[in-house]
Amino acid sequence: MDIETKADVKPDSGLEFADGPRLLADIGATNARFALERAPGRVEAVEVLHCGDYAGIVDVIQAYLRRLSGPAPRHAAIAIANPIDGDLVKMTNRDWQFSIEETRRRLGLDTLLVVNDFTALAMSLSRLSERDRVQVGGGEPRQDGVIGLIGPGTGLGVSGLIPAEDRWITLGSEGGHTSFAPADEREMFILQYAWRELPHVSAERLVSGPGLELICRALAERKGIALAKPLQAAQIVSRALTGEDALCVEIVECFCAMLGTVASDVAMTLGALGGIYIGGGVVPRLGELFARSTFRQRFESKGRFADYLAHIPTYVITAAHPTFHGVSAILGHHLQSERGENPLLDKVRAALPNLSKAEQRVARLLLDQPRSFLNDPVADIALHAEVSQPTVIRFCRTLGFNGLAEFRLKLASGLTGTIPVRHSQVRAGDSAPDLSAKVLDNTVSAILRLRDGLDPAAVDRAIGLLQKASRIEFYGAGNSSVVALDGQYKFFRFRIPAVAYADPRLEAMAAELLGPGDVVVAISSSGHLPELLHAVDLALATGAAVIAITASHSPLAKKATVHLAVDHSEDISTHLSMISRILHLLMLDVLAVGVAVRGAQSQPHPRRPDARNQPPPDTGDLGSLISHAS
Repeated sequence: MDIETKADVKPDSGLEFADGPRLLADIGATNARFALERAPGRVEAVEVLHCGDYAGIVDVIQAYLRRLSGPAPRHAAIAIANPIDGDLVKMTNRDWQFSIEETRRRLGLDTLLVVNDFTALAMSLSRLSERDRVQVGGGEPRQDGVIGLIGPGTGLGVSGLIPAEDRWITLGSEGGHTSFAPADEREMFILQYAWRELPHVSAERLVSGPGLELICRALAERKGIALAKPLQAAQIVSRALTGEDALCVEIVECFCAMLGTVASDVAMTLGALGGIYIGGGVVPRLGELFARSTFRQRFESKGRFADYLAHIPTYVITAAHPTFHGVSAILGHHLQSERGENPLLDKVRAALPNLSKAEQRVARLLLDQPRSFLNDPVADIALHAEVSQPTVIRFCRTLGFNGLAEFRLKLASGLTGTIPVRHSQVRAGDSAPDLSAKVLDNTVSAILRLRDGLDPAAVDRAIGLLQKASRIEFYGAGNSSVVALDGQYKFFRFRIPAVAYADPRLEAMAAELLGPGDVVVAISSSGHLPELLHAVDLALATGAAVIAITASHSPLAKKATVHLAVDHSEDISTHLSMISRILHLLMLDVLAVGVAVRGAQSQPHPRRPDARNQPPPDTGDLGSLISHAS
């Protein structure tokens, strides 16, 4: 199940994504369609590759990516003609299978979402314009009514779009595999013919591209027509469109009637008063032939519920690549959730170029200080934005709200209970609520990035070194000296000889006295301090191991026996070094808890005279060890 806010961003806003282009894909059994989305709604570099030319999904995606220039996408979403249940995906109509996580790693992506293709197509429906669809028959959609979706292609996709307050919820469905129900004698003959080949005849077996071929064989036998060779679906459609082959015309007419029955079943099941949309690869190719068919007549042929169905409109989707809109919405919502972003603020960003100059000043104030906008009187908002109070109200109405009160209610729902995984610049003019929120949010954001980027193997090696260490020395200068002292405190409580140094000369003198089995924990935000690097060289020369808690690719990281990456950067010329220090402390906590957990199950190291004949502090209980580590 996926969710999209109804207050969606305006397509082609011109504001490119800060984290680069996003890869969108629609992979079916026959073709794989790809595109790049560089800004909300701006889809380009569309290409269609034939799946049969590639060994698997990684190969076809890599083939597309090799054709691109510019920065590689970091985030991707794939719609696939298959149910998605867990990490392993086995395609139904193609002999491909893959792990989503392994595919993400092999492609070097930060994010890879794989969703059912009809779930993605359903998500696109609210974004389609009038020119992207053609209505067949009568009926008027009920505002905020449930929308149904059905689409014959290689298979038969079924989904739905359900309104829920300010958002749409899409249904992941395999409704195409429900049992086929004949509506007349001809369809009963076709069903009986299909039973000879298939133990279960679902709607998909007949209302699909392969279904056209099965219907062809059945009707040819019924009419006593000997086919020189089996007709392919594309041939059947082509001959029916020209009218040159009476059998093909009847096949398509029978197919359309069957689709009408299935579509009405979906409408009845979902209560789809918002309409039924028809996608897939078959129906859009039929054009006027479909409009003239008995589809709509069969759709409404439901006995006592004929009037109910007569009021439900049916549309054929004519947009070139509608699924891209759906996977874009799903990926965008996922990234917003991961980052704790507020859809309303995204809507404001997208609308910014189209606002008046006065309204733009209000919008920028909102984006810079959302909590002040939430709490301050309208007079203060107007004063800070340098506009009149009516302009503030007009800004809210431009975005579709009745006034400031309703706007604040929506804004508040997005500013509470979320963790924004992003950095917000603290400004001199920030109010106390915004300043506090930014500092805390930035810290939480950095912690989550540290968690997601942690190298488990490096952590494991570092814990192993510390667990067996005869002596541990912590080296740090400036802000890192506080972290070094904390490390000494934590590990000394384990009865491991530990000492912290902040003076470069003492660090160098101490390093020369170390030996094999000793460990240095070197802590530095930049990893470039020459004095610290010199002390590390001296320690390594004695045979001691070095664990570096520092930035990736720094000189210190390259020298270390084990490197634990902390890549948060801060401008200490204008701000205190707050977050880096916290991240370094947390990294020490990870190591200390790891040593505590392993120490509860192992004997003390023989070179620790203080611990040789006595238990760890507080009777050696695991909970006690962890409490000491903390």
